[in-house]
This record gives sequence, C-alpha cells and structure tokens, in this order.
Amino acid sequence: MMARRLLPRVLATLLFAITGVVPQLPAQRVVDLTATDGTKLKATYFAAGKPGPGVLLLHQCNRQRKVWDGLAQQLAAAGINVLTVDYRGFGESGGDSFDKLSPEQIAQIQVEKWPGDIDTAFQYLVSQPGVTRDMIGVGGASCGVNNSVQTARRHAEVKSLVLLSGNTDLNGRQFLRNSAKLPVFFSVADDDEFPPTVLTIEWLYSLTSNPGKTFVHYATGGHGADMFPVHPELPGIIVDWYVTTLVKTPGRAPATKDAPAIPPEVHILDQIDQPGGVAQVGQLLEETRKHDPKAMLFSEASVNFMGYEHIQSGDTKGAVEIMKLNVTAYPNSPNAYDSLSDAYLADGQKDLARQNAKKALELLPSDTTDNELRRNGIRTSAEQKLKQLADTPQ
Repeated sequence: MMARRLLPRVLATLLFAITGVVPQLPAQRVVDLTATDGTKLKATYFAAGKPGPGVLLLHQCNRQRKVWDGLAQQLAAAGINVLTVDYRGFGESGGDSFDKLSPEQIAQIQVEKWPGDIDTAFQYLVSQPGVTRDMIGVGGASCGVNNSVQTARRHAEVKSLVLLSGNTDLNGRQFLRNSAKLPVFFSVADDDEFPPTVLTIEWLYSLTSNPGKTFVHYATGGHGADMFPVHPELPGIIVDWYVTTLVKTPGRAPATKDAPAIPPEVHILDQIDQPGGVAQVGQLLEETRKHDPKAMLFSEASVNFMGYEHIQSGDTKGAVEIMKLNVTAYPNSPNAYDSLSDAYLADGQKDLARQNAKKALELLPSDTTDNELRRNGIRTSAEQKLKQLADTPQ
C-alpha cells in the first residue's frame, strides 16, 4: 500500500530530474456535504483548473467512491470537473452501514433517501466556479446505473450518460426510450459476478433511442469499475466519450456504424415491457411450443424481476399478467407461483393469492432447479402469505 502512495511522487521526481518541469496533477479536495435530513456525505471534487463541464460519478453497491479516482483524475486533466460521492451507509459517509441492514431497510433508503442525497451532490457540482451548469455528465456502475438514469430524469442539465454493469427500473427504461437527444455509453463483461447484468445492459442499449449510443463489450473484466484494472484502456475510452459529448459536440455523439448483435431474448423482454406485449409474447410462446415443447423464449428471473417492478410502480394488474406469463413458461417453478401470489395479493385478489401460494408449496418437494437456500426462502414467503391471508377477511 505504501508503494502505491509513493509511486506518483517518484514518477514526478524522475520527470522533474529529466525535464526540469514539475508535472501538475489535477487539484482534488475532499468535501463534506449535508443531506436534507442532516446526514453527512463524503465526496471528492476533482477540479479541471479551467472553465468546463462537470461529471458526477456514482459508485456500485459493493464498492465506494474511490474506485473512480483514476478516471476522475483523467477527466480533470482533460478539462472536465468531477465529483465522486459515497452513498449514505458506504465509505466515509454517515448513515447505517448497508451490510448491517435488512433488504427491506435497504430498499427503503434507496427509494426515500438516495435521490435527495444525489441531488445534494449534483447541486454542489454545478455550483462550483467554472463548471458549465447546463453541460453535465453522470456515470454509474451497478446500482449506480439506476441512480444515474434517475438523476438524468430529474435534471435536464444532464447531457451525457455512462452506464456500467447495471440496471434501471420501469421508469428509467421508459426515459431512455424517450430520450433521443441523450447520448449513452454502455459497458459490461461476460464474466460479471452477477450474470443477469450482461443481458440487462444489452437490453438497455437496444432500447435507448439515441443513435449515438455506444456499447463496449468485454469477454472478461468483472463487475462495474472492476473492469478498469483488467482493461486499462476503458477509462480512456470513457474520457474520450465525455470530451466528445460535453466539450467537442455537446449533447451529441457520432451515430454507431457497427451495432453489436443483440440476443433474441432482449427483444422479447422489451416486447413484454410494452403495452400489450405480454399477450403477444404469450401467443408467440404458445406457437413456438407447438413445434418445440421445451422452447424457452426468456429467462424466468428476468421476467420475475419485471413483474415486481410493475408491483412497485403501482401497476398491479400489469404485474399479474407478467407473472402469469412466467408461470405459463415455467409451470414447475415454485418461485414463479409464489411471485404470482405476490402479484395477486398486491392487486387485492386474495383467493388467487392463496391458491398460488399453496401451489408454490406443493411444487417445492419436487423442485430440482433451486438450491436449498432459495427453496427455504420460497417456503417462508409462501407460508407468510398464507398466514397473513388466514387472518384477513375474505
């Protein structure tokens, strides 16, 4: 660790000895931000030293803001001011550590606190002297992808996005579909520790309406900013992207000439996501299985996730239809029935919620797809619903 800290100084000394010139590294300072509820957020500001655009970088949820240091320094050297920030509960920021919170508590903080926290960081960035307030880029990895897209939804000043190894929600996807003037850069590696991420990034790329979108796809590299050490050229590619979309041709990127091949499942997912799409895919599944009874048009996990997104957005009837499609495709999956039970419960259809929770329990003994931990989770979920429904008037 000590050698890493000394290396920049040693290189600077050698350069001075050879040329007599002291290299100027981008100025950076650690800053304390205060969220609306008083929570202290730690951030680092990398000043470009001259007027120019700004970029806000939002880290992945298994790291903290310092994963961006190298990229931020390169951006500052290229004339772009950068702010990195630790989410509450991460790194040096205040708040309860996320590894000590329940999934329900984490979800609540992400929905209720993170948007305001990120807006606090955004306002700090655009308020800095020399930052061009209406020419801002946002970049995120993993959970930072959704945070970046939602930030762009809230702030018209955002003119460029960089999204690494992550997903966004129903509203975020619709925003990308409707934002033809917002250039977006995507990157992912096939060996990502969260396998569905690869399909997700391909999906987000395919639905993004801006013709200047770019996709850098690697065979190896890991998750999010972990790709940087494996592919040291990637930060430079991102710097070039921001220089193009924020400096040279603000808000624009050249149209992609060679679009990457997108797996058929991506187009199926996008169809399900559209009005009337569930019925169309259901019909396609029926026709396909007449020729191949074992045909799979989509992954159970991807469609299951979409169904819960519709529940969270208040579209419970849409969620029911999506979960029913999943049950049709995976009739032996206890998880598919348990999820359908959740959708029926959210929609107020208690009898059907009860029936599908019981079906999930009936299928568990013959389930060879899920591991024991997952089977236990499905059992607990179904039993809790049945207990809740037993205490609820019909």
